[in-house]
Amino acid sequence: MSSGKRSGQYFKFIIYLAVVVLINVAGITLFFRADLTANKIYSISAASKKVVATLSEPLTIKVFFTRDLPPPYNNLERYLRDLFEEYAIYGNQFFNYRFYNVSAEEGELSNQAQENQEIANNYGIQPIQIQVVDKDEVKFQKAYMGLAIIHGDLIEQVPAITSTEGLEYQLTTAIQKMNNKISALLGLPGKIKIKLFLSSALESVAPHMGVRNLATVPAEIENIVKKLNQKNYNKLEFEFLNPTPDQNLAALSEEHNIMMLSWPALAKGNVPAGKGIIGLVMEYEDRVLALPLMQVLRLPLIGTQYKLATTAELEENINNNVERLIDINQNIGYLSDHGTLSLSGTPPGAPGQPPAEEPAANFRSLISQNYSLKNIALKDQDIPEGLNCLIIARPMEKFSDYELFQIDQFLMQGKSLALVLDRFTEMRPPGQQGMNLGQPPVFVPLDTGLEKLLSHYGIRIQQSFVMDENCYRQEMPAQFGGGERAIYFAPLIKDRFINNDLDFMKNIKRLVALKISPLELDTERISQNSLKSHQLFASSEKSWQMRDRINLNPMFIKPPKSSEEMQSYPLAYVLEGQFPSYFAGKPLPVREIEAEKESEQKPEAAESGSQPDIDLSKIERRGTFLAQGRPGKVFVMASADMLRDNVLDAGGRGPNATFILNTIDYLNDRQDIAVMRAKVQRFNPVEETQAATKTFVKAVNIAGLPVLVVIFGLGVWFRRHARKKQIEMMFHK
Repeated sequence: MSSGKRSGQYFKFIIYLAVVVLINVAGITLFFRADLTANKIYSISAASKKVVATLSEPLTIKVFFTRDLPPPYNNLERYLRDLFEEYAIYGNQFFNYRFYNVSAEEGELSNQAQENQEIANNYGIQPIQIQVVDKDEVKFQKAYMGLAIIHGDLIEQVPAITSTEGLEYQLTTAIQKMNNKISALLGLPGKIKIKLFLSSALESVAPHMGVRNLATVPAEIENIVKKLNQKNYNKLEFEFLNPTPDQNLAALSEEHNIMMLSWPALAKGNVPAGKGIIGLVMEYEDRVLALPLMQVLRLPLIGTQYKLATTAELEENINNNVERLIDINQNIGYLSDHGTLSLSGTPPGAPGQPPAEEPAANFRSLISQNYSLKNIALKDQDIPEGLNCLIIARPMEKFSDYELFQIDQFLMQGKSLALVLDRFTEMRPPGQQGMNLGQPPVFVPLDTGLEKLLSHYGIRIQQSFVMDENCYRQEMPAQFGGGERAIYFAPLIKDRFINNDLDFMKNIKRLVALKISPLELDTERISQNSLKSHQLFASSEKSWQMRDRINLNPMFIKPPKSSEEMQSYPLAYVLEGQFPSYFAGKPLPVREIEAEKESEQKPEAAESGSQPDIDLSKIERRGTFLAQGRPGKVFVMASADMLRDNVLDAGGRGPNATFILNTIDYLNDRQDIAVMRAKVQRFNPVEETQAATKTFVKAVNIAGLPVLVVIFGLGVWFRRHARKKQIEMMFHK
């Protein structure tokens, strides 16, 4: 009997063991994982799913990893396998990955492993040296820990993977770069239509406007489209339209945002009265983009001039706007004139000029990882059509009306502006080299003209700096007494003053601001224009403003005596919606050519017949002005110091860098990429609590828990005692 029970127990043990083994085998072969982390850092993001799901050509990832690595590297290969399995679930048949064995077996390198190492070396992946602790000895070991991504003729290497932090973001953005144009174009269900609107009626007046060979424009653009089709997988379709005066040209002009010209009888009747339209329109599904064909200039002494876009300009604009139409445009404009912030640093300033600046090279480097920065010199050129976003950082020179008109109309097209503006310029007294000796620097208010645009849109920058008791603390050297010194003009922005309701702001727990001015919303104007405003972060309730005579020497800054003079100030906003144009109801400005360039324009103008026998001012134009914008976005922050290298870390891991990069992604409609970057933000400071709360928690931990244990023990003793009495009473009966 006992042997039968024992055999039954053995049989149950074998069954249980087999079930456990089968569950583990199933867990290895069948992919399943429950991510219980708050930020879902071990699950791939929506951006990753979208990237691998839209592949239209084979993409292969080749992984070269040495086996049996010591901690903390032993989990990297397992993490990569899980990540690629999840990629494969949401990807299609074009996503492939393979792990190559590059490890020696029993001390010897097999032929296959040697061949795989040669493959890795051909892809530019070399072994790296890692530290190993074995039997209380520190050793060094060479190991392969890299991968190569192959897509068509493109190869992207990640030669050294030493941490899982940010790895999904790194891989997804690399795949996205390679996949963008190839897969997006191949995956288009229809074609991109390029329509040329050119009224033949313009040919009679064009020579008198200085415009020759207008009749050849359709053939030229058709040839451009044929040329571009060779590298755009034949996804472009050209159409030439010749609207006649009996059509509703005004409606066509307004619908497509293209130029319409009308004129009375000119040149003593040799040029009959007429009207016509000219413009280039690109369409895909419900998206429409207008490309200007003709530019209006005003030259000193000569007057108004008309100039057709060159073949090279048209080819570049069409190609860039193809990328914009299918949401793969990676170009960002950066205003490079008007004294804007240099992204490569500046030399020491001369007396009477701003002091030497901390460079902003990290900002350029971080943005360039996912975008191509295009320098825009607004004094010499219009803003290119193929941009989605324009960054203007700390301009110091005044904008002309035409330059403001360009910025205004850029926003009206449904694009985005990132305005990082300084409210003051810091002027150093002559004879000082940026040192805090003698007379302090003078802060002169800046007025570039952008202020009136912002005021019209519903936001103002106050003429002051924000000081905050919750600020960065500078450690003082021993020779200066040691301790800490409060840098009140460098507020520490804590979690409760950061808007985490926006997806791209989630997981950003703390920021550092520097020499920043407060913002003020015109709520009535915002409401009238049906705009949405998002406050991104603000100073603490222990903040105050420094106005008028500004001195940022920490030794002379004291907080107000009364807390009533302190309050929280908004420091960064994003406005979005259909903005009204600042120039609505005003005469439209045109580009003024500088006097010194007049001599360069005169010979060309004379040869092209631009000394007309008619008054060009009688030619009316319309249709290229948007009084009400399409949905766009404006980001405003009044501190260019937030973009400098002493604030943004080169690796882009810090909260300040994450905030700037996420904001740029948001302005470029890549919020999913911003969310993916933010989820690996590991800076999670402990929430601050009041002194009374701390005392209560300490008391509970020190005295409360033992008291609870004693009370619980007494309760158990009383219960047992009562049960014992009850049993005694039952048996005494």
